[in-house]
Parts: sequence; C-alpha cells; structure tokens
Amino acid sequence: MAHNPLGPDSIAPHPIIGSYYADAADRQPFVRNLFNETAPHYDIINRLFSLGSGAWYRRRCLEEAGLKPGNRVIDVAVGTGLLAREAVAVTGDRRHVVGVDLSEGMLAVARGKLGIPLVQATAEALPLADSSADFVTMGYALRHVADLVAVFREFLRVLRPGGTVLLLEISRPTKPVKRMLISAYLGRVVPFLARWSTGEAHIKILMQYYWETIDHCVPADVILGAMRAAGLQEVRCKVDLDLFRSFSGRRL
Repeated sequence: MAHNPLGPDSIAPHPIIGSYYADAADRQPFVRNLFNETAPHYDIINRLFSLGSGAWYRRRCLEEAGLKPGNRVIDVAVGTGLLAREAVAVTGDRRHVVGVDLSEGMLAVARGKLGIPLVQATAEALPLADSSADFVTMGYALRHVADLVAVFREFLRVLRPGGTVLLLEISRPTKPVKRMLISAYLGRVVPFLARWSTGEAHIKILMQYYWETIDHCVPADVILGAMRAAGLQEVRCKVDLDLFRSFSGRRL
C-alpha cells in the first residue's frame, strides 16, 4: 500500500497518478523536476494549452476579484510569471508583487522577465509574514499541491483582514461532448504539438500530466469545501465556457 503523508483532515487535489510516481510523497519531487526541465519552453506551449484565454483573461479575473493599484500580492506557483505580470500591470508597482515557486527553473525564467521579488518555497509553507498581502493568487497550479486544506490555511495566514484569495484553474467540462473534444485536444493534440514544436520530450510528458491532473481533479465543491475548512469566507466559483474556473474567498 502506498504511503500517504497527509493528515486525516487533508484533501489531495487528485489521486496518485501511478504512471508518473508511485507514492504521494514522490509527487513533489516529480513535479519540481518536471517544471525545471520544461521551464525554458513553458511560455511557448502555454499558448497551445490556454485555449486563447491568455493575458486578457488573467487580467479580467484579477480586476473582477477587486485587485487595484497599491495592493500587495503574493502569487503562489508563479511559474514564468504569466499571472504575476498582469498583477503588476494592475497594481502599478513591481515591488508590490511577490512570486513564489517550488521550481528554481521557473523562477530563473520569471527573474529574467519580471523584476519582482521571488522566493523558492512550496504553497504549503510560505516563508512570508502573517497578514502581509491584500491578495494571494495562484494560476493553474492547484492540481500540483499536496494538500488543499494546508495550502488554503497558509493563504489565510499571509492575508490581511479583508484580503482575497484568487485561484484560476482549467477543469474537466461537465458536458459529455465538450469533455470528449477537450480530452482529445489537451490529452493528445497539445502534447504532440508541444513535443514537435520544441523538440523536448519532457514537454510532451508535462502536457500529458497536465491533462491527467485536470481529468482526475476533485470537483469544484470539494475545493470550495477545503477553502471553507481552512477558514476562508465568501467562497465562490465562477465558470467560463464549462472549462475555466476562478475560485475566490476572503479573510474577514
């Protein structure tokens, strides 16, 4: 039986995917290595994977959640900085947006692009002060954490009273026909095109893994329940095109 390092009240975002790692404790090293290997090519293949959502969608979600000039933001799983870049544009000050990521490869790319403070850490253990941010954001990375409840408790800790959590995710469509089409595109077409356009075998693995985590991710109501269990209030989920979901909650 695989060892489960999580506590009794923990919620994993998806079950162990045995074709990539054998044990829950192996997930983090696998994900870190995969993103390190693919960081130089991530922005190229993101355009294939984002289905046209891109910068305008990220900016819209931030503004609709209430982000405004002068706010301080912690962008967790900053990656190459795609969401953080839009946060900088809205807040108007690079010093007000801090990026956090497990992958040193992703941080290296973000460092060359953004000029914001960057920290290497996991979402479950942020090396940042209590009540230090107006917003905590995460773009398309919730499926890669170990424990949803632990992550949301950390988000709550670093938020100021009145602060907001905003999570962007791609989820499995609920309509059968759309689910079949998206499965074919994200599960087969995108991995092939990513491998072909970059020449990197790890890119194909990343894209295949992305789709499998989407396909096996816990339902939206489980994510909302984990947010409530961590102490976040006014939690909600907005759905666009039966595919894109933005989760939000507040520290009151």
